[in-house]
Amino acid sequence: MAAQFRIEPLSSAHDRSPFVSGSTPLDRYLREQASQDIKRRIATCFVAVAVETQDIVGFYTLTATSVALDALSPELVRKLPRYPIVPAALLGRLAVAVSAQGRGLGAALLADALLRVARVEMGVYAMLVDAKDDAAQRFYEKHGFTLLAGEARRLVLPIATALRALEGNAAK
Repeated sequence: MAAQFRIEPLSSAHDRSPFVSGSTPLDRYLREQASQDIKRRIATCFVAVAVETQDIVGFYTLTATSVALDALSPELVRKLPRYPIVPAALLGRLAVAVSAQGRGLGAALLADALLRVARVEMGVYAMLVDAKDDAAQRFYEKHGFTLLAGEARRLVLPIATALRALEGNAAK
């Protein structure tokens, strides 16, 4: 699938109007709010663009956040300094166009987001996500995310763990 699309920062050159993912709030966010969040430096937004048509076929957003140390599992806490919070990146939104669903684009967008976070020249321990429903939660859990203590749908994945998994997948 990688040859069929490219992932790049959202810009005014992208036509967002035809994007339909099946989630009205996500579609509305891309059309109406994403550019404002970028301008205000609230979030960054990256889009997957179909090489043939130039249509946006998926997108995700990233923003800085933190996670309380006591929300992490004891296995993770053992390896960390005892700061009350640790730095993280929040994958705030991830959506795939209906026309591209079921072809691995969601996993490719997630991998791209993890690699971008890993390349940032600042400390980022983990990526957080807020799964919007059971299907989204299963998707993230399939990719190694685990629930934070006391949270119904907020999941975490240490960046180092994600990189090991991505390297393992690349070796296959």
